Amino acid sequence: MNLTGNTFFVITIVLVVIAVLLPLLLWSRLRGPALVRGAGRLFMVLFAQATAVLLVFVAVNNANGLYDSWDDLLGTTDHVDSAIDLGPSGTGGRQISSLPKVPLKFAKVNDPQLGSGLLRTSLKGSISGVQGEVYVWLPPQYNDPAYRNKKFPAVEVLSGFPGSSKSWFRALKFQSKVQPLIDSGKVAPFILVSPRTMLLGKSDAGYANIPGEVNADSWLSVDVRKVVTDNFRVSPNPENWAIAGYSAGGHGAAKLALAHPDRFSAAVSFSGYNDPAVERGSLTGADPKLRRENDVLNILKSAKTPPRVSLLAMGEGADGYEPGLALRRASKAPTLVEVRQTWGGHLPEVWSRELPYAFKWLTRQMRPQHQGGVDGGTPADGGGPSVGGVSHEAQDGQRSSDGQAAAAGGGLLE
Repeated sequence: MNLTGNTFFVITIVLVVIAVLLPLLLWSRLRGPALVRGAGRLFMVLFAQATAVLLVFVAVNNANGLYDSWDDLLGTTDHVDSAIDLGPSGTGGRQISSLPKVPLKFAKVNDPQLGSGLLRTSLKGSISGVQGEVYVWLPPQYNDPAYRNKKFPAVEVLSGFPGSSKSWFRALKFQSKVQPLIDSGKVAPFILVSPRTMLLGKSDAGYANIPGEVNADSWLSVDVRKVVTDNFRVSPNPENWAIAGYSAGGHGAAKLALAHPDRFSAAVSFSGYNDPAVERGSLTGADPKLRRENDVLNILKSAKTPPRVSLLAMGEGADGYEPGLALRRASKAPTLVEVRQTWGGHLPEVWSRELPYAFKWLTRQMRPQHQGGVDGGTPADGGGPSVGGVSHEAQDGQRSSDGQAAAAGGGLLE
């Protein structure tokens, strides 16, 4: 039975009702020795507690997109076939452009809770050795005949840990927050790409390549990108690709973008962190060498040349905001770091509320060759103030109207 399905949720509600009715009907009617009556009443109490906890867990899991299946919950399976050493590039010395195309069938997802326009496929990464599901959301414009010769920008999105590849559509409600802005021209018609990020049962792979364990970096930055460019009208050029994530996924988005400016030109981190050791159970945080190599601040500081990447870091206090300020202080042109303060805690509703601001920001930053720029938003955008640079050419910039954002969105289509 599906862990996240309505059927299981209804069953848990029925169990709670039964657990409440049992003691009301049977408490004083139990017969037999005192020990037997006591055991029966104890069972009813424990049954009531267990069903209540189960109902709360299922409701929280469905609302937050933590676990997609029983296997994910129990940590009984991983999604790694092999994890050979792929070297610093994460490609094993192979050129991505020379790899054979990977034509795959994408099935339509018929789940009202996930919204419309969603497709799903199963991918076996030829470079990473990882296999898992990949969800792709297409904006309505993609199938519009007027856009049939256009290539679209793409945003790869990452969940937290634990986290489901459905969470951006279920918990963050991406379509309801962003599609109206796309339809009105305030946001570019981005394609959203949501791959599996839980790859090793209950262990957090840290979005890194760890020989002998997992090649999570190559799965996300090579194989997933390639299957999208091979099957949809998306250019492989970094100017057409961004990456975004929340919590552990925010760490992953910033890390992958700064480490691979040849693959991503922009990133958004919702409540992310720099030091991977912040996440308990992180394989990269537990090993001193891996911790140093995968610390976002260290990646930025140790880059041979400042990466041409725009980064938006959002959060509250130490939960995303202060790590973002540290990145901003360490950044040098052409790296751009903007920091935005939020309020409300480490919660999906906070990140969902910030989606309009984030995707307007991506629309402005992902202009061809990153030219032009605007300052962080107005009170109408929601959330708190922005701090930091606004373009690669001018850190001060100027405010933009929605019309300017729409023009930038049009410029993203090739």
